Amino acid sequence: METRRDVFQAIADPTRREIIDLLAQQSMNLNAIAEHFDITRPAVSNHIRILNECGIIHIEQVGRERFCKIQPDRLKQVSDWIGKYEDLWVEKIESFEKYLYQLKSKRKKHGRK
Repeated sequence: METRRDVFQAIADPTRREIIDLLAQQSMNLNAIAEHFDITRPAVSNHIRILNECGIIHIEQVGRERFCKIQPDRLKQVSDWIGKYEDLWVEKIESFEKYLYQLKSKRKKHGRK
């Protein structure tokens, strides 16, 4: 299936992230997914549709049931994008830790706790 939506659009919504978490554990039919939420079945179906359009899940018809299965390779795009910034964040955290250490040293030097 050709994806028509951006994968980042799918993970922007907390309900869709919860659905992804559920499906990461096991494939589920639409009713089983809907039981985990206090929203209408049509609202759950809309979230499922978006996840399917993004390629994060695949819907398989088994008899009368429709089962949703996670497609984790599409989430790799998110991981790759975040990974580009990992070194930047590590550098910022290390710089902040160094700054805090310097403040602490100055306070000790001046007799403050």
